[in-house]
Amino acid sequence: MIMTTNGNSKYILVIDDSTTNVILLQAVLHGKGYEIATALSVKEANTIINRKKPDLILLDLLMPRIDGFEFLKNLKNDMNTNNIPVIVVSALTDQDNVNRSMALGANDFIKKPVDIQNLVEIVDSIFSH
Repeated sequence: MIMTTNGNSKYILVIDDSTTNVILLQAVLHGKGYEIATALSVKEANTIINRKKPDLILLDLLMPRIDGFEFLKNLKNDMNTNNIPVIVVSALTDQDNVNRSMALGANDFIKKPVDIQNLVEIVDSIFSH
């Protein structure tokens, strides 16, 4: 599902297999004026990315079939997508998973349950650089 706003807004792809998390992130970010696309699987995310490259990806790690780590590794190894910033949003909050995410090229790591104010600040800071 894709929600659009004005043509000047940044385009964010939210990848999470939890409909609840997708709806929450979509509502918050759309309310801040961002254009949002959502994917409930890595396969769906890849289809969306091939149609329109996002300006930012919010990525859950615990996904069916292909997990967030595999997606992140593939994204960063592809010359067409390796420059897309990625914020990992995950319940896998131990230091090993945070370190692994950052080593694979994530720009930041947000722990679930999501602190909405923190999320918005991190998204805004990525777009302000």
